[in-house]
Amino acid sequence: MANEISVFCDNTDVVARIFGVGDIHANTIEKEFGVILVNRDLEIKISGNDGESVQKCAQLIRHLARTAEMCENLADQTVSYAISMCLEGRLDEITEINGECICITPKGKPIKAKTVGQKNYVKAIEDNTISFGVGPAGTGKTYLAVAMAVTALRRREVNRIILTRPAVEAGEKLGFLPGDLQNKIDPYLRPLYDAMYEMLGMEGFQRHMEKGTIEIAPLAYMRGRTLDDSFIILDESQNTTPEQMKMFLTRLGFNSKAVITGDITQIDLPDGKSSGLKQALKIVSDIPGISVTYLTSRDVVRHSLVTKIIEAYDRYDKSKKQS
Repeated sequence: MANEISVFCDNTDVVARIFGVGDIHANTIEKEFGVILVNRDLEIKISGNDGESVQKCAQLIRHLARTAEMCENLADQTVSYAISMCLEGRLDEITEINGECICITPKGKPIKAKTVGQKNYVKAIEDNTISFGVGPAGTGKTYLAVAMAVTALRRREVNRIILTRPAVEAGEKLGFLPGDLQNKIDPYLRPLYDAMYEMLGMEGFQRHMEKGTIEIAPLAYMRGRTLDDSFIILDESQNTTPEQMKMFLTRLGFNSKAVITGDITQIDLPDGKSSGLKQALKIVSDIPGISVTYLTSRDVVRHSLVTKIIEAYDRYDKSKKQS
């Protein structure tokens, strides 16, 4: 090998985290950069035929070392994202993400943006009255919006949080579900409950619900209301009709903030029905105070297979349009 660079780490734990269990991270890095990694105590030796690839890999290892010092392990998604950004020469864009915390859960877990797209999304929510977060599953659209809402409530910037989504079936009918109306709509609101449980804990969430500072309801319940001093999140907005979306956007009151999340590739409306989200993006995105953040498969923070599945579907959709 004609080119070689050594990167020194502070302790053996950092080296172990970079290499991963069974050297899984090291194997991925070697494949992507065409290099060989050798672990010698606190030294990681990088060698390869292409000098530029060796240089880039050294930059990546230094970045992963800094990240590994702040966490117990490096997730597959964290390493994969860093690799892709490094290969594009954009590694410096993610170095500043690690230190920014949105809120802390009752278990002490810090909630942070994990990608540049997520960071831009959080910043857009901070800076705008109405924010659209559009992207595929697993990109943190709802999760980060809930984190921002909880932070605003804790800072007393708002008096309540309102979470809503359209109760549109994805293969099942409401009438087939057991129980009364509340029992029937709860499954559609479950992702919102799950995010709230993590941010506030079960007991904290229940206290807020009893006090009325947190409200979770189907979109139909929003009609006729004016929502002041509130942080409102409309989830799964791709399943709104244009009329529902207009109704929701015009509920906004004084000292309120709204976040609308959706995935335009997963519309469950009946055939012939237009998506209120797709229409709204054409109509209101240029209005000052309204932002639109598009997240992609690069921002997926679930299992690495989710990213590959989304990309595979994107390729399939593109090939269908071309044929």
